[in-house]
Amino acid sequence: MTQPTVHATAVVVGETGLLIRGASGAGKTSLAFALVDAARRSGLYAAFVADDRVALTVLNGRLIAHCPETIAGLAERRGRGIESVEYVPSAVIRLVADLIDAGTMMRLPEAAEEEADIDGLRLPRQAIPARQTSVSLPLLHAALVEMNKF
Repeated sequence: MTQPTVHATAVVVGETGLLIRGASGAGKTSLAFALVDAARRSGLYAAFVADDRVALTVLNGRLIAHCPETIAGLAERRGRGIESVEYVPSAVIRLVADLIDAGTMMRLPEAAEEEADIDGLRLPRQAIPARQTSVSLPLLHAALVEMNKF
């Protein structure tokens, strides 16, 4: 039986797994490519876990992202098509990045907005303006630094 998946992209930076959620066309994969490239330029290990569909499992109080076998090592770069990418088959998710419409993004988020609840687990969350990679990378960098992971 196939494990259910969510519409998202997952990457790993160092030892930190990030789950990037958002509507179709919001820039999840573009942000993942930019994040992986930026991390590698900083000397950190970074790779995709899964693009477009991510299987999530709760195990021992941690959220684990897995790549469905049919898409392992593949990512769609808008305007270029499907590419082979360096990937790991799974990662512990420690941060959730939600791509949202910039007009609805709170300037100073409430404490409740800084967490995501996934399958009963509370995880740090960073809201990101959709389709704005130049703004998104510094926000994710700040979130990772706050977590002492970057």
